[in-house]
Amino acid sequence: MLIDWFTVGAQALNFLVLVWVLKHFLYKPILDAIAARERGIAAKLTDADAKTKEAQKQQDDFERKNKVFDEQRAALLSKATDEAKTEHDRLFGEARKEADSLRATQAAALKSDQARLSKEITQTASKEVFAIARKTLADLATDSLEERVGAVFTHRLGQMDGKSKETLGAALRSSKDPAVVQSAFEMPAEQRATIQNALNETFSAEIRVRFEAAPDRICGIELTTEGQKIGWSIAEYLTSLERKVGVLLNEPKPAEAGPAVK
Repeated sequence: MLIDWFTVGAQALNFLVLVWVLKHFLYKPILDAIAARERGIAAKLTDADAKTKEAQKQQDDFERKNKVFDEQRAALLSKATDEAKTEHDRLFGEARKEADSLRATQAAALKSDQARLSKEITQTASKEVFAIARKTLADLATDSLEERVGAVFTHRLGQMDGKSKETLGAALRSSKDPAVVQSAFEMPAEQRATIQNALNETFSAEIRVRFEAAPDRICGIELTTEGQKIGWSIAEYLTSLERKVGVLLNEPKPAEAGPAVK
């Protein structure tokens, strides 16, 4: 078979022309378009990556700010809780102190009222007791009782100490008026004589005496002269006892003497 080199050359030339035409008019625009598309895609990818990074940055900033906000909120909440607890404790403490103070004041007032009432009752009772005792003694007073009182009086004359005896004796001897002996009942002559003799023997002199009845002198007898006196009376014991009881009742108790030192 013979080879037509002209045809082969013409076909090779046509192929080369076709390749050049395709490359120049088809492949190049396609390649340029592909390159441009690649560049666009790359640009978009770059932009998308930048946006992604920006978005990630913003998300990181948001999360950081959110975390800071959460921490600040937690701190503020904790502070508010602590302040609320502190204020609650303070108010509760003040309320408790006020309640304790009020309770103490009320207790002190109640105790004071109880003490005052007890004191008033005791004082009233003591007054009534002494009043009843005086009335009973007045009701029981008789001539025979007064005789015993006279005997006690003469005995007391003999028991006087030296100084008291000397003072009363001087007053009796120097007085221009008779000494006065008072008793609740009119003394019989025998009792008067007994007292007169006791005075004379006690002071070694003739003592002038005037006897008088004094109904208010219950169960007692008294001698007075020149401002000096000597006597004995159950009423004196009652008065002395009543005075001592009054002092005890008015005496402050140890708990009332002053506030306790804490």
